[in-house]
Amino acid sequence: MPKSLRSPRHQRFLDQLISLRKAKGLTQTQVAEKLGRPQSFVAKYEGGERRLDVIEFLDVTAVLDADPCEILLSLRS
Repeated sequence: MPKSLRSPRHQRFLDQLISLRKAKGLTQTQVAEKLGRPQSFVAKYEGGERRLDVIEFLDVTAVLDADPCEILLSLRS
């Protein structure tokens, strides 16, 4: 597994996405349905088993009604 998938910064990124989903009261299944993807897609990126590409990240943040720029800025340090 690539080292970056286990970096502290990547874990902070995942933690933010998980927290946002939970704050919206959404399950992985509900997010997956809104994305038109299987639940395993959400489980795998939240679990760090797969990376989101930029377009997928934008789609996820749209479903979560979150500002993608704010998320990315928080990862700079």
